[in-house]
Amino acid sequence: MTIPAGSITDVPGIKVGQVNRLGGGWLSGVTVVLPPPGTIGGVDVRGGGPGTHETDALSPTTLVSTVDAVVLTGGSAFGLAAAGGVQRWCEEQGRGFLVPGGVVPIVPAAAIFDLGRGGDFAARPGESMGYAAAAAAGASAEGAGVDRGNAGAGTGAAIGAGRFKGGVGTASVRLTGANAGVVVGALAVVNAAGLPWAGPNGAGGRAGRIGEIFGGAGEVLNTTLAVVATNAALTPAEATRTATAAHAGMARALEPVHTLADGDTVFTLATGSAVLDASAFGPVAAMIELQSAAAEALRLAIADGVASAAAVETPAGTLAPFGAGEP
Repeated sequence: MTIPAGSITDVPGIKVGQVNRLGGGWLSGVTVVLPPPGTIGGVDVRGGGPGTHETDALSPTTLVSTVDAVVLTGGSAFGLAAAGGVQRWCEEQGRGFLVPGGVVPIVPAAAIFDLGRGGDFAARPGESMGYAAAAAAGASAEGAGVDRGNAGAGTGAAIGAGRFKGGVGTASVRLTGANAGVVVGALAVVNAAGLPWAGPNGAGGRAGRIGEIFGGAGEVLNTTLAVVATNAALTPAEATRTATAAHAGMARALEPVHTLADGDTVFTLATGSAVLDASAFGPVAAMIELQSAAAEALRLAIADGVASAAAVETPAGTLAPFGAGEP
């Protein structure tokens, strides 16, 4: 596989911080996406086994439309405790919804299942690891690179019913014409029940061999998580619809997807520094181009996560890189 160019940090103002632990029973971590203040958020949860925190707050019908950080974490539902550490860091920075006496940071989160992959079921992210990842994001430079593969929440990620190593991937797509200043970036934590999509006849007709892929694997507890970010100005409803459209990229990248065992979740962040130019074809066409770019950026980010995990040395005693004994 070819690792694509671009990163979610190509979107001005978006920063990423990642913390992980390997060894001593550990194989897990946290990834924090930190947007500039005032960023609009949205979310779409499609998987049948989600582990999420504060996703209801991102509904277009709720009081607060902005997001202070998004947390992607290992540790399944236990790992959602990392969001508390990110909230604490945001509060210290004065980031959050203003209320009498202080601020309440809006920090939605989602988790992958990686429990026990390092050997110790109890070795999972918590409040301190979330705080450290948020601090790392805050300290990173504008446009800084993002560690890919076995990093952050992708450290313990697996694909193909637990057979191969998954990981963190990222990519970006730029719109065209009058909207060439609009960037859409994606970051994905690939921990899918399925495998990279190779077409209906690819990899020996993998789509028709689901039973073979999952039969006897012993683990069907997964999830692919993603954050799609853009510098375009979107309403909460448009941000939510963009998250929905981005799921098409997940479906193009993985087979199967959105299964009962996956908690597949896509967050959208819209920083609002660029206004979509609708003069050529109208506002609907401009939004369709942006949402198409969101799907493509996510497809590329997922491919990047798998390729990056396979391109680095896998920790001893853990998962094989994808391509080694692929069905």
